[in-house]
Amino acid sequence: MNIRSKLLLLAGLSLAACTELATTGTAVDGSRFVADLPESVRAIAAPGQNLDKVVFLEQDNCYWYEHAGPVETTLLPLRTARGNTICAEQPTAPVVPAAT
Repeated sequence: MNIRSKLLLLAGLSLAACTELATTGTAVDGSRFVADLPESVRAIAAPGQNLDKVVFLEQDNCYWYEHAGPVETTLLPLRTARGNTICAEQPTAPVVPAAT
């Protein structure tokens, strides 16, 4: 298993156990940006993205970063070096046994 596969596995496990920060989409101080971005996310994020201004959106369970362009400032999806978005696993619905 190569190092990239191990990092992706670690990121998946880390994101599956997201803290309150990720579930609320805001930092503890009330700002919209994640106060402490998980180290596993930092490890797989592609260079050139603003990791100081990252938000976690519950709508898609993905991390987004603030990009300040020459015309406007907007949120862009946080991506790996291969271009994949960095997202947490979708919660699975509990299995309810069929009524007899």
